[in-house]
Amino acid sequence: MIKILLVDDEPLLLESLEIVLTLKGGFEVCGTAGNGIKALEILKETHADVMLIDLNMPGMGGIELIKKVKELYPEIRMVVLTTFYDEKNISEALSSGASGYLLKDSGKDAIIEAVNQAVKGVGVLDAKVLQKLTGMLSSQALGMDTENKSGTGRIEGAGNTNEINGSDSIETLMEKAGLTDREKEIARLLAEGCNNSQIASVLFISEGTVKNYVSIIYDKFDIRDRAKLVAYLRG
Repeated sequence: MIKILLVDDEPLLLESLEIVLTLKGGFEVCGTAGNGIKALEILKETHADVMLIDLNMPGMGGIELIKKVKELYPEIRMVVLTTFYDEKNISEALSSGASGYLLKDSGKDAIIEAVNQAVKGVGVLDAKVLQKLTGMLSSQALGMDTENKSGTGRIEGAGNTNEINGSDSIETLMEKAGLTDREKEIARLLAEGCNNSQIASVLFISEGTVKNYVSIIYDKFDIRDRAKLVAYLRG
């Protein structure tokens, strides 16, 4: 059974999460803590497979806790569960060792799925967080007058994915092509001008895996050129 340690300074939230994760998720909540210091004390006494961690807590906050756990217990998967999704918190949490980043309004099913995926080594990002990350990467790309690792540069003047090919949105195009959820994530990042390395970093997968998915996306759209695919997705 998957064991979860909950870390948040809101007692009512801890209580609700414990009920949901135990009864609906089938997990074992091995402990609850109101801050990072208490969480580390609990880890000295018990094992946890996954930690759900808030960021803004008294004493020791989430970022510092993530760094400590990564150093002391690298096998534990950590998923941020917070209300904050600004660039600073997202980048610090993920670079410090968090394997996922969810918002508290994600919903019960999303939280349960994130735990299951974290155990498998798969990172899960809230849609708003993913949008923020792609925006950050797009800004970086616009500031660089160089080609990305795939050999194709960002197409200037593009980037509005709301209107594609006259009437179809990027979501409609992906649905028509029969893309899976993971393929859709990668296609969105492609449309934002991200290279394979950036996509791998955002989705916590290897560059080789990204290349495989891109090849599948090529097949489904019947487009073999990356620049043409990006242009098609952007309109």
